[in-house]
Amino acid sequence: MTDLTHLPPTCLVTPEPPAGKPLADFVADLERTLEAGVRLVQLRAKTLSATEYVSLAEQALACCRRHHARLLLNAPIEVVQAVQADGVHLTSTRLMACASRPLPPGLLVSAACHDTHQVLHANRIGADLLTVSPVLPTATHTTAEPLGWPRFRELVALTTIPVYALGGMTTDRLAEAREAGAHGIAAIRSLWAGVVESS
Repeated sequence: MTDLTHLPPTCLVTPEPPAGKPLADFVADLERTLEAGVRLVQLRAKTLSATEYVSLAEQALACCRRHHARLLLNAPIEVVQAVQADGVHLTSTRLMACASRPLPPGLLVSAACHDTHQVLHANRIGADLLTVSPVLPTATHTTAEPLGWPRFRELVALTTIPVYALGGMTTDRLAEAREAGAHGIAAIRSLWAGVVESS
């Protein structure tokens, strides 16, 4: 069975590595973020080539291992298995393309959900955790219509899978998210590079 007992209250979704800057700088920021207390990381780096992503994933995994954190790769399953990461994060497109659970128990399957159809499909394939977004207005997806807390509650009520609220989240909103049924919050900007507040 996949161990869900220690899913932390916060999940970092990494920002894109800045173009033209060494990946070592990104890894140093990740190290600081982990030192600040983050224990679940989704490595999202869509602007990198496949080779660069694998290299970064290997470095990120070494960082996470030092801090007893878990690393999910926003990447094809073959990459997750090759790097030996802790699991995969499925975009909503990849989620809907899965007819069954893509990884064996023991590895985490995270899925991005934005509507009822996606949450129900995540239930069917046996995902371990969900991000439901965008809950509130967000600087990274300015054109997306926020769900708001009432709609978020409705989506959470469709599943027994732990849900992370994503979109406009900070650790100050953790209690509000939990009141709405979330296991915790996922965020990019508010959790990155050592700006984590104690929760």
